[in-house]
Amino acid sequence: MKNIFARISALLVAAAMTVSLVSCGNDDSSSSKSDKSGQESGISSAGDASADSSYVPIERDYDAKVYVEGNKFMVDGKEIWFNAVNTPWDNWNDFGGGFDPAFWDEHFGRLKDAGINSTRIWINCSGFVGVYLNDDGSFDKVTDKHWEDLDRLFELADKHGIYIMATMLSFDHFKDGNQGAESYRNMIKSRENIEQFVNGYVIPFAERYDDNDYLYSIDLMNEADWVFENAECGQIPWDNISQYFAIAASGIHEHSDVLVTAGMGIIKYNSDQHQGNKVSDEYLSSLSGNENSYLDFYSPHYYYWQKQWFGFPFDRSPESYGLTADRPCVIGECASLDEGNVTISEKYDMAYENGWNGVYVWTSNGVDACGGYTDVAPATKAMLGKIESLIYPFGE
Repeated sequence: MKNIFARISALLVAAAMTVSLVSCGNDDSSSSKSDKSGQESGISSAGDASADSSYVPIERDYDAKVYVEGNKFMVDGKEIWFNAVNTPWDNWNDFGGGFDPAFWDEHFGRLKDAGINSTRIWINCSGFVGVYLNDDGSFDKVTDKHWEDLDRLFELADKHGIYIMATMLSFDHFKDGNQGAESYRNMIKSRENIEQFVNGYVIPFAERYDDNDYLYSIDLMNEADWVFENAECGQIPWDNISQYFAIAASGIHEHSDVLVTAGMGIIKYNSDQHQGNKVSDEYLSSLSGNENSYLDFYSPHYYYWQKQWFGFPFDRSPESYGLTADRPCVIGECASLDEGNVTISEKYDMAYENGWNGVYVWTSNGVDACGGYTDVAPATKAMLGKIESLIYPFGE
């Protein structure tokens, strides 16, 4: 396993799925939301992407930074398990757009009350709000408001002790009809443009919040599978998509201690048991020429429609599901409503018992028909009662 310390020291599906399948497998979630909401914010100021946040982290009597040791997440020598959710957005494209700090302050408090120690947030949902590209895909700018909103978000995460998995892009950026889709396609098809985007935005993001222990990981893209499979998202080859993963991962690793993952929509492209692991260490490093191009942990998504082709992840180990056993693995999305005669409480419990390192249920704030806080809170409270010392290793 290539973890932080090691780096410091040195079935088959007959036909590809061609429809856009997101969240609960319908268009009531991010896909349809982006059609309505990926609009210009009217903000034109070009922020200094390399500037440091002035926030002083809360002092604790332990080091709260999450790191990887073998196939476990650790905090200051103790294992941590992510009793987690997705809070993908409040207002689509919050950061640089309609960011409401009062919502995030209140919601992080509710998450803590339910024993939830981590959430996955979409930093960018689609289009140009906060982060801008030129028509040819070259990097343009990041607005001051984008950074200011994120500064406040991470202050609140630190205040409430909620670890953030920050998702930088989604397939929605590439989707027909969404603002900037052609620019994002042009970006990811060009190594030069990818390097500009990584150097102009991804690395400065990691550096800016590296000192805030509650940015624990960066998810490079939500469900890149659909960028490859679906005509409406460009059907871009994996060599291009994964080259972005490779260059971004090496940049993050070389400039911060933030962990890196990529939330694949299906195990299909995250496993050599299926269509090949498009985010393996070997594949990523071959595309970048850099040994620091690797993911620290895997975070595939699962919804019930996948079961007939790829199985059910909760009743087996990550390795049995098709992932490698050399790093932590979490389920990065799954419906918070019961499905397939399995309750959400059973999903959390089964995943823990079978060696997964966390579960991120979709969602905590009811952005679509998959469920919300009242659905997930009883399950996370039950897990807190079962494994409190793993959810809060230092008794918070």
